[in-house]
Amino acid sequence: MRSMLRLSSIVPLAAAVGCVATIVLQPAFAEPLPARNGFPAQTIRFISPFPPGGGNDGTTRFVTTRLTEATGQPAVVENRGGAGGNIGAKAVADAKPDGYTVLSGQVSLMAVNPSLYASAGFDPLKNFVPITQINAAPLALVVAADSPYKTFADLASRTKSHPGTVTYATPGNGTLSHLVGVVLSKDSGVEMTHVPYKGAGPAITDLLGRQVDVLVTSTSSVAGMLQNGKMRALAVTSPRRIGVFSKVPTLEELGYPNTRFEDWYGFFAPAGTPPERVAYLNEAIVRTLRLPEVTRLITDGGSEVVANTPEAFAAQLRQDIERWSRVVKLSGAKVD
Repeated sequence: MRSMLRLSSIVPLAAAVGCVATIVLQPAFAEPLPARNGFPAQTIRFISPFPPGGGNDGTTRFVTTRLTEATGQPAVVENRGGAGGNIGAKAVADAKPDGYTVLSGQVSLMAVNPSLYASAGFDPLKNFVPITQINAAPLALVVAADSPYKTFADLASRTKSHPGTVTYATPGNGTLSHLVGVVLSKDSGVEMTHVPYKGAGPAITDLLGRQVDVLVTSTSSVAGMLQNGKMRALAVTSPRRIGVFSKVPTLEELGYPNTRFEDWYGFFAPAGTPPERVAYLNEAIVRTLRLPEVTRLITDGGSEVVANTPEAFAAQLRQDIERWSRVVKLSGAKVD
């Protein structure tokens, strides 16, 4: 699904990443960054490899709206969901490396999938060039507002007295959310039955419809639902409390060791993209992420803005690949 982002869509998109107040966008930059050696001279296409309605989609769309002002060129967001994000990632890996096709990736896609899937269809280190990391965020364990589980202790008690009867939804097999459930089961005895979805959007729908008991997902996917009272957060996986999640306990605070997990979103170009074009995109995106209203929106959604260099993002990616490949191996999880 391809759609040009319009300003009229900002409010629902903002809600997806944690802000339900009306946002009035003022011109951010006196003038766009000047083109370098003729780049950019046309629309830049951003591939969100998950269905609409999740944190990846909402964050990508909000950032690219303001990015248009930084580059002077349109930004189009295209959703290509499926196979835990692998389909969209492969599409970008195979795209012409000219700077006009960009992947909106995240930890589960880039650091977990290559170890989880027998054939993910891409190599995160060989097939991509990191542009910048957007944010760092915990995962949240949430329930519907009318759920009988008022606290994480309520949930843990039920799972231990009736193992496997509590269901937890995630955006897909092998996602960071899935592995958090695996770690909780193996290390802490919080045993729940996994129900994978094709993205956070459908999982949210079924949680609110009481088809599943718990949802584990990015904070940005559900921050708006917490603000409007449709969901309740039981715990987060980070060592700190941020934004709308500032009153939500961390799993470490609740006495669960080895439960510090952070998700991130970030932009990648196909391998072979000219370095000067990667540098241009990095500068434009970093400027956009540092706009006060963009920073505030991301922070309110429970994340911290990172906006780093391609080199720093590449180092983070290598570190996460090493960590999550070990977790996948320990979990025994595999997807054909």
